[in-house]
Amino acid sequence: MSTGGEKGSTGGGEKGSGGGSSVKTPADFLKSIRGCPVVVKLNSGVDYRGILACLDGYMNIAMEQTEEYVNGQLKNKYGDAFIRGNNVLYISTSKRTLAEGA
Repeated sequence: MSTGGEKGSTGGGEKGSGGGSSVKTPADFLKSIRGCPVVVKLNSGVDYRGILACLDGYMNIAMEQTEEYVNGQLKNKYGDAFIRGNNVLYISTSKRTLAEGA
């Protein structure tokens, strides 16, 4: 029985490493979007759009060139913004803003 378990775990490991280019973990995704435009939606419904500078294991986020959107309307612009992770609902990549004609 232990041989079957070892094969299953080894096979899973091979699939995971072999499929690394096609299957990404959330950690891989977060590493890959550093320095890219993102949308961060908070539990309150407010969106922050800007360049992801860095983040940590608690989902604390540092952003640059940040814009704050409330109900879809631009409210403020910030040079740098720091968002505490417990307020984050999701992080999404952003190709263009609505103003640029997404």
